[in-house]
This record gives sequence, C-alpha cells and structure tokens, in this order.
Amino acid sequence: MKKVANFFKNNLSFFVFIALLFSFRSSVADWYHVPSGSMEPTIQVGDRVIVDKAAYNLEVPFTDIVIAKTGDIARGDIVIIDSSAAQTRLIKRVVAVAGDNVALRNNVLFINNERAALTQVDARVFKEQILGNSRAIALNAIDSPVKSFNQVTVPTNHVLAMGDNRNNSVDSRYYGFIPVTEIQGKANAVAFSLDKEDYYLPRGSRFFASLE
Repeated sequence: MKKVANFFKNNLSFFVFIALLFSFRSSVADWYHVPSGSMEPTIQVGDRVIVDKAAYNLEVPFTDIVIAKTGDIARGDIVIIDSSAAQTRLIKRVVAVAGDNVALRNNVLFINNERAALTQVDARVFKEQILGNSRAIALNAIDSPVKSFNQVTVPTNHVLAMGDNRNNSVDSRYYGFIPVTEIQGKANAVAFSLDKEDYYLPRGSRFFASLE
C-alpha cells in the first residue's frame, strides 16, 4: 500500500492534469468523428469536428446537471444530439426551433410561410436560403420517401433537425422532434479530416475549416 501511495503522490500532477482534461472534454469542448455522409457537402465522412459543449449550457462535468444557460439554439446551428430515439449520437442541422411552422414539399423547405430559395451550384449541390440563413445542401437522385411532409409546429423545448444531405439523412423526419435536453453542443469547425477512400490520407484543405 505504501508503494501505491508513493506512486500516486509522485505522479499527482499528472493525475490532476488527466482529471482536468476529461472534465474539460465533458463540459466545455470535445471533438466528434463523423462516420456517415448525412451532412454532406458541409461535413465529409472522416471529418473530426470541434464541438463547443458550452454553447448552450454549462454543466457539471460528467453529469447532465446544468450550472448556467450560456446561449440559445438557433436555426442553422449544427449540433451534436445524444438521441434516445436513434440510440446513438447524431450530427444534424437545426432547421426550425420551438414555435416555428415547418413543411417540406418535394425537398423545398417552408418555415413560417417563407419558401426557401434554392440556387443550383453543381449537379447535386444547391445553396439554400431561408429566414436569413444560408447553407449548401445536397439533393441526389434518390427518390426519398421523406422528401415531403405536411406543415407541423415545433413544440416547446424541441427543435426540428435535418441533415444537409437531404435525401440521405435519417433525422427528425424519422425520429421526430429533438428534445433540447438531448443536444450536447454546437459543431463550429473541422479539426482535421482523413479520407477513408484514399488510404486514410489527410485532407489538408479541411483542417480547421469553419462550418456554416
């Protein structure tokens, strides 16, 4: 026991550093590996995105206990969701917030009676603009069963989230509205990216790329 005690005493600064590091990742900032293409073209498969876990709430490390509210979830935010419905973590874009009336008609988004303007960039990528938000979305040739839905109203303490790869994303159109309590943070940038289709070589152009 004396040897164990001496070991911890001699390495106390290291253990304090590890505890602080994990506490920081638990409640302030972390990164998230993107395994699927549901957020293309904004986020690529193999990206590691930086997540601001204190963007909306500051929590006691390793718990869900909120110390302070630090911000509001806004339309257009890219968020990490600890989804109980999907039983996994998701990364999606907040399309609508509580009180918004939302509809999708043949992949054209309507929010509060405003129709999204779509400008074609290339064969499958479009610039979508609505309510002051602008982002690139992908519309491939897949005839998605969820390319349309009737108008719904987002309930209190929930958001409606979708992937930017609209015909290739399992999101609120399948799982329903997302409780804000399941949102773990906001993705702000790409830390680094590895191309699994090219021997996992780094994509230098995506390092520290901001997310919009």
